Amino acid sequence: MLDEIGQAVLAREEVVKYLRGGLGERGDQARERIYAYLEELRTTQRPAIYRALQHPLYPILRKIERRHENLHHVENAVRGHRLVYASNHKSHTDYLVEPLVLDDNGIRPPLIAAGINLFGGPLGLIHKHVTGAIPIRRNTKDPAYLITLKAYVAEILKKHDIFFYPEGGRSYSGELKPSKTGLIHAALQAECPNLLIVPVAIAYDLVLEDHILAKQGTKKRQRPFSREVAEMVRYAVGYRSRAFVTFGAPISAAGCDPNSRTEVLELSRLVRTRIGSQVKVLPTALFAAAMRPSITRRDLEQRIDRIIEELAARHANLAVTTGRQAMDEAAEPLETRGIVVLEGGRFRVRERNVLKFYARSIEHLLVTPGRAH
Repeated sequence: MLDEIGQAVLAREEVVKYLRGGLGERGDQARERIYAYLEELRTTQRPAIYRALQHPLYPILRKIERRHENLHHVENAVRGHRLVYASNHKSHTDYLVEPLVLDDNGIRPPLIAAGINLFGGPLGLIHKHVTGAIPIRRNTKDPAYLITLKAYVAEILKKHDIFFYPEGGRSYSGELKPSKTGLIHAALQAECPNLLIVPVAIAYDLVLEDHILAKQGTKKRQRPFSREVAEMVRYAVGYRSRAFVTFGAPISAAGCDPNSRTEVLELSRLVRTRIGSQVKVLPTALFAAAMRPSITRRDLEQRIDRIIEELAARHANLAVTTGRQAMDEAAEPLETRGIVVLEGGRFRVRERNVLKFYARSIEHLLVTPGRAH
């Protein structure tokens, strides 16, 4: 049985057109598919229960120190506006850290657009019936699904804020990936006169899945989430990190024509640029970007100083101001993680792909990328 949002979706012009054969498909089969997709997308958010879930998740959350920057942008925007949060995507822990930063500070909770691979088993039930996560089938070209998804998001935005990841999935290489336009387009179709897009950037000293992601380099196939969780538990031994969540000035969606592919693409690029410029430049990323296969501490410190100078000139969001400070804060975590080793007064690379993973996280901010070898 369809809920209020499902009924509103079926009444939308683009859905009615599809059911009438506007894209070459019509009849009961088309309607059944849309009904099935609506049931899949339907989600419920119970904030009180979600807060209670912090306790069983404590073994993971206690390893990540949550920090936020420029939250005033959200505090000012949330009054009188509908918000769409758009963030870069580094880790599965993003789904925990970023919404909890908002909840910690009394900001109304958004629904979260998450990959459908996260909806299997008990965790899937939590996402669907507690956190208010919307399962997204990435890379599908089924017109029935795409029409239903965009219509569903447009209707959801009339009652809820939404948090999503324009890159689609996590960055397996570490770099900031190009944005996909689907959900931004859907948000624009909602025609909310007070819609604002809030660019959000998240950065970790150490990403929990760093070895897993860097080993693959690119996403070749979707692996079972249960297997990914098992691997994450393995790499959680001894893991500790800070997570910096930086909020940018909201971008008004007013005047952007959802029917103009060019305007939607330009808006998506603007959002990506804002996200990239806000990324917190942490010591581990600086260390990785300056590292060579074998290098003395003094030479590495000088190389980091030069990178910091370049980034400061570009007004990057720096966590440290000197090479020495970066060295002092990054060397031990990277050694403990098995990524580099200090031998005979020289740092040497042990996990080249993982080191590159961190170096690429700030590559978009540098004139001369590809420093790590």
